[in-house]
Amino acid sequence: MSDRRITISGAAGAWGDSSLSTGQILFDGRSNYIIYEALAEITMAILSRARERDPEQGYARDIIETVASNVPAYRDIGARVVTNGGGVNPERAADVIRSADPDVTVAVVAGDDASALVGSPVLAGISGEPISVNAYLGARPIAAALSAGADVVVTGRVVDSSLALGPLIHEFEWGQEEFDRLAAGSLVGHLLECGPQSTGGLLTDWEDTASWADPGFPIAVVSEDGSFVLTAPAGSDSLVDVRSVTEQMLYEIGDPARYVLPDVVCDWTEVVVEELGDNRVSVTGARGLAPPPTLKACAQVPDGWRAQFLLFIGGREAASKARRVGRDLLDRGERMLAAAGLAGFRSTQIGVLGAEETYGPHSRGEGSREVVLHIAVHHDSRSAVDRFVRELPSIALAGPPGISGGGRGLPRSSPLIRLECMPIDRRLITARVWLEEDPVTFEDVDPALCHDPLPPEREELPVEPDRGPEVDLPLIAIAHGRSGDKGADVNIGVRARHRDFWPLLTSRLTSARVGVYLEHLGARTVERYALPGIHALNFVFRGGLGSGGTASLRFDPQGKAVAQQLLDMPVPFPIALLEHPGLRLVPELEAARESVL
Repeated sequence: MSDRRITISGAAGAWGDSSLSTGQILFDGRSNYIIYEALAEITMAILSRARERDPEQGYARDIIETVASNVPAYRDIGARVVTNGGGVNPERAADVIRSADPDVTVAVVAGDDASALVGSPVLAGISGEPISVNAYLGARPIAAALSAGADVVVTGRVVDSSLALGPLIHEFEWGQEEFDRLAAGSLVGHLLECGPQSTGGLLTDWEDTASWADPGFPIAVVSEDGSFVLTAPAGSDSLVDVRSVTEQMLYEIGDPARYVLPDVVCDWTEVVVEELGDNRVSVTGARGLAPPPTLKACAQVPDGWRAQFLLFIGGREAASKARRVGRDLLDRGERMLAAAGLAGFRSTQIGVLGAEETYGPHSRGEGSREVVLHIAVHHDSRSAVDRFVRELPSIALAGPPGISGGGRGLPRSSPLIRLECMPIDRRLITARVWLEEDPVTFEDVDPALCHDPLPPEREELPVEPDRGPEVDLPLIAIAHGRSGDKGADVNIGVRARHRDFWPLLTSRLTSARVGVYLEHLGARTVERYALPGIHALNFVFRGGLGSGGTASLRFDPQGKAVAQQLLDMPVPFPIALLEHPGLRLVPELEAARESVL
């Protein structure tokens, strides 16, 4: 094995990420590859609608325009670019880049469009007429495009982490059965794909990130065996440590022993993350299994119309006023629809921001004197939604005192796009690669190599010993975490702040206790998975987001704040450990220390 290393930077973690990232990474100058990740599941719905209105659209315009305008700069530092900003129109996105620089060589990875299968038994589970159906492709088409000589690779729907795994397969010539290395390369991509989320963004201990004015974007220096060091450009407002890296590692992974991707099934339960100092963290220990015989496919299905409205309400008992305003407006809306001979709303949502309603029974915000009322409605008919929207401003005259619209105009009705995902036989999907006008032949994952992963053997987890008297502390004192979505499911990762707290975490945070604490999410089931390597637990709340991110009427449709709710959960903690240096100092800890001294 050689000691050669490949450096990959994550310059975008979503469509609309900071415009500062490209200049920052170019100035750093050490990247062999720069990746721009653009495609959240919600983004696919937006791009599909854009292409429906204009066949020339359907790609992430700001990311593609950024790439197009920086081709000479990439060339100057010897970096190649990979992006899934092609969305549902990668061919047009590639044309935009070519038109900006006639000397650039652009490859397109396509074949993810599975709309031709609509109506077949393969997609029989789709309820409605989708505007697009896309399968998640893997990394080998990207590697093939790079091997053919592409300066820039533009893809449609690929797995986010494949943007980094593709270059690593190309550079190190990893074979289809080198599963541990493929799992490690996928972890590289997982830590880069969300941009600054691994370098201080979204960190539970947000105060420790010095500033968000110039967020540092992640850089991975990868060895041939798949081990790597994660860092960030010098001088940026980054924080790369065990906390920032492990929170992102836990982000939206489901079962960490069977994280299913097109090229490999990853087992990250024994990954070890170690700080090297100076914003540098080493990551080792990823393991892999054979990939599955299926690919994930997602359909974007129109499902009526919706509108959302925000209304400021101030004064004493603001939350109570806001709830009554919401109820009465919805009641008026239902009466109006009935009078017009229209059906009632399919679903509605009232939320009072500032009253901590997302915390369910754990809310402490009832005494707030200023809140924002959030109302959302869903109906099959656009005219029905528009009728309701036109009626909303009248509450400022007929309702309670202290109402303001904040100077905003009326909301517009918009299509509600429902996301439906399903596995499909990978043999039905053929990835295609073009370098300029020429097709590129390559070997994708051999279906004969694939099989469904067996359930992992779960190791016995440590049990907290009896240490005597205990006192309740909020979970945030002993752990940190992050949450996100997978369709209609909520994923919450929680990591012990110190290895001494790991037995306590495994003993206290059972799926039953966590499920009861967050019962207001309405999940069908709660699953718990362990990652002993980083002393962490991962919880999946099946159905915890109702209709899911693209169709939800909730104000937090992707569950981004749910981990913050869980971190307030009271956890019995041994008094004997109250002086432990690994604890985060919170008011409850200070009070507990004072009470026992």
